[in-house]
Amino acid sequence: MPDFRGALRGADFLLFDGGYGTLLQSRGLPPGLSPEIWGLKAPEVVAGVHREYVAAGARVLTTNTFGGSRFKLAGATDVRSLNREMAALARSVAGDSVFVAGSVGPTGHFIEPLGEVSFREMVAAFREQIQGLAEGGADLILGETHFDLAEARALIIAAREACSLPVALTMTFEGLATLTGSDPLLCVDALQNMGVDLIGTNCSAGPEQMVDTVRTMLPRLSVPLLVQPNAGLPELDDNGKTLFRLAPEAFAEQAARFADLGAKAVGGCCGTTPEHIRALGGRLAGRSWSRPEPTDDAWTVVTSRARSVALGGSHPCAVIGERINPTGKKVLTAELQAGRLDEALRLATEQVEAGAPILDVNVGAPLVREAELLPTLVRTLAARLPLPLSLDSSDPAAVEEALWAYPGSPLVNSVSGEPGRMETLGPLCAKFGAPFILLPLEGKKLPVTAAERIAVIEKLLSQALSLGIPKRLVVVDALALTVSSKPEAAKHCLAVIRHCSEVLGLPTTLGLSNISFGLPARELLNSTFLAMAAAAGLSSCIANPSSARLRESLGAAEVLLDRDPQAGRYIHNFSGWTPAAPQVVPAGGATTPQAAPDAAPGDPLSTLRRAVIGGGKDAIVTLCQKALDAGHPAFAVVNEALIPGIMEVGEKYERKEYFLPQLLLSAETMQTAFAHLRPLLEEDGGPKGPVVVMATVEGDIHDIGKNIVCLMLKNHGFVVHDLGKDVPAERIVDEAQVSGAKVIGLSALMTTTMVRMEDTIRLLAERGLEIPVMIGGAVVTEHFAQAIGAAGHSTDAVSAVRLAKRLAGTLQ
Repeated sequence: MPDFRGALRGADFLLFDGGYGTLLQSRGLPPGLSPEIWGLKAPEVVAGVHREYVAAGARVLTTNTFGGSRFKLAGATDVRSLNREMAALARSVAGDSVFVAGSVGPTGHFIEPLGEVSFREMVAAFREQIQGLAEGGADLILGETHFDLAEARALIIAAREACSLPVALTMTFEGLATLTGSDPLLCVDALQNMGVDLIGTNCSAGPEQMVDTVRTMLPRLSVPLLVQPNAGLPELDDNGKTLFRLAPEAFAEQAARFADLGAKAVGGCCGTTPEHIRALGGRLAGRSWSRPEPTDDAWTVVTSRARSVALGGSHPCAVIGERINPTGKKVLTAELQAGRLDEALRLATEQVEAGAPILDVNVGAPLVREAELLPTLVRTLAARLPLPLSLDSSDPAAVEEALWAYPGSPLVNSVSGEPGRMETLGPLCAKFGAPFILLPLEGKKLPVTAAERIAVIEKLLSQALSLGIPKRLVVVDALALTVSSKPEAAKHCLAVIRHCSEVLGLPTTLGLSNISFGLPARELLNSTFLAMAAAAGLSSCIANPSSARLRESLGAAEVLLDRDPQAGRYIHNFSGWTPAAPQVVPAGGATTPQAAPDAAPGDPLSTLRRAVIGGGKDAIVTLCQKALDAGHPAFAVVNEALIPGIMEVGEKYERKEYFLPQLLLSAETMQTAFAHLRPLLEEDGGPKGPVVVMATVEGDIHDIGKNIVCLMLKNHGFVVHDLGKDVPAERIVDEAQVSGAKVIGLSALMTTTMVRMEDTIRLLAERGLEIPVMIGGAVVTEHFAQAIGAAGHSTDAVSAVRLAKRLAGTLQ
């Protein structure tokens, strides 16, 4: 079998193949039928396309298994066998000179809490598919066109569990973010933490539109890059045929630019053919690849689904919020023991508003089952807040369960030299791509001097590397000891920080408040020591981000250390500063806009509106009842609090302040409130909103986007008749006619099924029904909407609601 990892290290470019869907359709694939199922019935046709790509010069063939998971295939399908046969088919064509990439596409489902599938269920589904691909002779596993970081991580974990093959992963972006709000650089950070061999982007755009996406990926990219653009965006000709108009030579000329940017591998996606690949290969002939050097000097990066925080190098010192810790907190302890999260969520919000870039999460109180409560809290925080988390527990089982629940690369606090702890937690962190804090403790003796700590650090680092744990996942705790009992403690701690920074190239952290224990004016000592530690190279500290003195000291230190370009953050945060009235500014350098009050404190309607905006699903029923008890009618609660709240959420989404996770959480909060108020609304006999019929067209089984639009429409007062997916035009029109629908909404994700949208419009005309049709989906354009006579198209759920209101005559 060819050595793909060896090829990645070589100087030759790797030419991947192009699209398959349009080619297979032109060779007999019926509309709406799974290409994978059809491939079993017509293997000679699939093999023929493989041969054409080999003849065109492709060095990597992609298996016909993009939708080959249990979530996409019919229930009776033997998933493992299908993938095995499709991989073996590609292998028979590839021989020993061409690589076979086992294609694994998205499942069409979200992982909880965005969806109903658990992370473990997603891993199991991918593992089943990947086992078949490996058995069939694949040389690498290729995750293609993924739009959710959590699902991509599930695929990578499944691949590691199923086989030892290299893993490539390409994400697809709308502009400069995935559907769930991850930007290209964040995806690079998270995927590199997980040890992916080849990272890239595909689909969604042509080569010219994809250049900015690729540039955004480069600053911290240290593994080879794969780029597979479309042959432009799909258009519809006068005969209803989908066309990709970017010709092979023009495609090749534009796509070859990615080699100039440092891409190791290039190929094509939708609309590309063997001729496109042949032309691209011609442009790359005779050229050699050399790995580009990253321009960002970060040593370690922790991520959530929506945000990266880089540690080390020239990056500012990050304050890890310490407040979610039951030690010394009676209210938090009591709530955790009762399984409640209210106080933990309040402390989290407080620290976010103070500007903490990372939050430490600890539920270690007596009588608390950490392995159950920590993942619950982590899942809740991940759904509500954009910040990365630090998982703080001495219980390895609790850490593991929390890692299964988290959609990004959290920080694990911590791994010490305690017997068996590195062997247990180190590989676990590597599996999930989670950086961890290395605590220089082993045995019962406390390493007081810098030399003693450095010796332990280097020993534990060597052990980690021997276990296959990459250096990028290690953050060192410099171990701040109290100067009240050990006067030399601060000096030794600073020496450890300097050694890690200057000799080992490792980021550092410490528990800041330890340094001042037992002394008066602790905040003064803490902030002064923090400035000294930052000068020694400290990357982060675990502290209270609400401390004004701490923020002031750190903000000033970052300017003096040349880690605040042109003193931009300092000027922004402290231009109005006076000793008597310090500004409330974020720790770690980032500014956090504060919401201005718009009503009197305690106003129940204002509180309700903010709960919708903040996604306070757990508290919304209580808040609704308080508003009712205060004398506000149910319709006033809806019209004056809930609707304005969800409208502000839509505005934040359009401004890219919110992404899909926040949009969905707020929408679910709204639905929970409606469910509580519905009996009162019906009792009052209030007007019902206009009916809209929603469906994914016949032959298309993708319904994520349609489901989100349905949820948002309900929140804006529409009565939604959701017919599901793979719905024939006749059923759609029948339902619209019977229900008195004001609008029909159609969704399609594939270029092969988008043409079925016109069937509904044609049938409406035949029956003389004047019901406007709005359409949407990743491949749908305004030109396409006009070509088939649709009333308009939307690009996301927020614009879909606005369009539906206009078409139904309810837009105000």
